[in-house]
This record gives sequence, structure tokens and C-alpha cells, in this order.
Amino acid sequence: MPEDLKEEIAREVASTRIVVYGKGTKMAPRCGFTLETVEFFNALGYPFEVIDVLENMPKREALSEITDWPTLPKVFINGKFFGDTDILEPMAASGELKTTLEEAFGGAPAAPKATINLR
Repeated sequence: MPEDLKEEIAREVASTRIVVYGKGTKMAPRCGFTLETVEFFNALGYPFEVIDVLENMPKREALSEITDWPTLPKVFINGKFFGDTDILEPMAASGELKTTLEEAFGGAPAAPKATINLR
């Protein structure tokens, strides 16, 4: 894996408490799994970023190598890799995710903003 990609990913993961590597953006997901992950985090109320790696195969390969997780999206919280919503949903149900997020952000999120789903 190219060292510059490894460093770029490390910077991205360190700069934001929740980073989602997916297909598309937060405002325009380009696959159902990325959309599901965006909706999941929108419902939680914590700020997060989505980095589009759909057309960046070298970065996708580097992420798979770093995480040993072959599919997208890939979610990092507070610098730690957590997989995707298949992992996060049971964590949310058990309360483990709430604890993880409160530790990452120093408390509960601000009241969630009302959103309009245009689908």
C-alpha cells in the first residue's frame, strides 16, 4: 500500500470523530448501504463525515488492507474501525454504541435537527 494513502487515511480518521468511507457523499449516497449508514448516523445526532471512495480504487484497496474488511461502507469512530451498520446496529441496541459515542464526543449530542426525507 502506498505510504501517502496510508497517511491520508490516518489524517482523515484523526481529524473527525466519526468517518464513514462509502460510495457517494452524505448528501448524495450512491449505494443503499452508504445511504443506510448516513441515515443511521443522522438519527443519532452526532456530527460525522462521509468520504466518497467509489471511484478511488487505490484508496479502497488501502482501506481494505488497513481494516481487513472487504466491503463499503467502513466506519471509524474516534480513530477506531467499527465495520458498518451490521456491527453498529447491535451495538446501538445493547447501549455499547451510546457509550462509545459519548466517550468520543464528551457527552450526548445536541437535540437532533428535524429532517425531511425526500425519497
